[in-house]
Amino acid sequence: METLEKTNYKTLVNSQLEYFNSNITKDVNFRIVQLKKFRDVLKSNETLLDKAIYDDFKKSSFENYATELSIIYHEINLAIKKLKKWSKRKRVGTNMANLPGKSYIIPEPLGVTLTIGAWNYPYHLSLAPVIPALAAGNTAIIKPSELALNSSHAMAKIINENFDAKYFHVVEGGVEETKSLLKEKFDKIFYTGSSKVGKIIMKTASENLTPVTLELGGKSPCFVFNDANLKISAQRIVWAKFLNGGQTCVAPDYILAEKGIKEKLIAEIKNQIVAILGDDPKNSESFVRIISLHHYNRILQLVDFDKIIIGGKTDEDALYIEPTVMDNVSFDDAIMQDEIFGPILPIVEFENLDQTIKIIKDREKPLALYVFTSNKKNSKKILHEISFGGGAVNEAVMHLANSNLPFGGVGYSGMGSYHGKAGFDCFTHYKSILDKSTMIEPPIKYAPYLDWKRKLLQKLLE
Repeated sequence: METLEKTNYKTLVNSQLEYFNSNITKDVNFRIVQLKKFRDVLKSNETLLDKAIYDDFKKSSFENYATELSIIYHEINLAIKKLKKWSKRKRVGTNMANLPGKSYIIPEPLGVTLTIGAWNYPYHLSLAPVIPALAAGNTAIIKPSELALNSSHAMAKIINENFDAKYFHVVEGGVEETKSLLKEKFDKIFYTGSSKVGKIIMKTASENLTPVTLELGGKSPCFVFNDANLKISAQRIVWAKFLNGGQTCVAPDYILAEKGIKEKLIAEIKNQIVAILGDDPKNSESFVRIISLHHYNRILQLVDFDKIIIGGKTDEDALYIEPTVMDNVSFDDAIMQDEIFGPILPIVEFENLDQTIKIIKDREKPLALYVFTSNKKNSKKILHEISFGGGAVNEAVMHLANSNLPFGGVGYSGMGSYHGKAGFDCFTHYKSILDKSTMIEPPIKYAPYLDWKRKLLQKLLE
């Protein structure tokens, strides 16, 4: 296979553009073959992928499969199964003014795509967007995060040794490499990460009028009402919050506990932390470490240690922060100003739902929102009044596992969506075609513009 040891980005992008323009990738059967190959290459290298991500996070093989690889395999298998249907020309209705004729829409690939992955789920967030890019008939370049360095190396080795660089290639490196890549002209850029960097990506892409999809973040609220099943709610919240060491963009960022249930909820949360992660999570093979010292220190700077009621132990050398719960938190606390992205769970008590909704609406729109209640009136009100990317009722995080639900943010939490058919749409241009008969040509649209023509146009067009 052709590889690029010292990548010249302009050469790489031009080679992909030339390959795309050859029309090879527009062949649906070619795409299916490549997707099957991609799946087989990943499966045959799972041991390497497991070791690399463990070295980065101490993430177990089980969790690597459950939160990363299984999603990738599902998306590949779904694309293989549905691709011929998704790629078909679609016949649509033709209006009176264009008869006799027919109208249809042709799904076509955009061209050369760039996916910039995030470090917190290095395989999932680098590879899952590439699946619909390839399925739609594009070429693809991936720039994984340098923070998950071992995982980045593993992806580069697996992909670059098995695919031609002119079709599918991984570019490694840090900020400078990303800046250099962004100087090139792409037909689509897909970025997962912070809102701060998302602005830079969008600004740079605008120089070439390149469309972007931005999967960002935000403080995702989690409502727990008096009528909720507290045991099940606590179990699901604890799993979702402390999954991946809290480094999940759609994790419940903080709990909004209705007045009167807070103490019972805290007791259930404490029980569930022990049930899921044991008496000492540091010794659990199921608890992931913080990615870097920088992020470790950033998280701790948000914590008011006087408000900790569960957890709080740390180990800088091991980049370990114990699953921690803070009580008596207000919206003015440091922990409530920025997305936590770590294993700290603040609890804010609320009494007036309308006031609480207003506080959330006055902030940036979150990527996710969760409601735990047995009262449909509560969930309906929140889902109707608050804008957010996606979420769940009586569950957390698991909406990502349904490929029928487009995943994406709104406002500061992102733009555009993917997963399943939405992913194919994300990397596709739908070309609209009118195919007109030449058997007749009514004179109505031609000068002279007479009154009877106007009256007829009104009937035809309105």
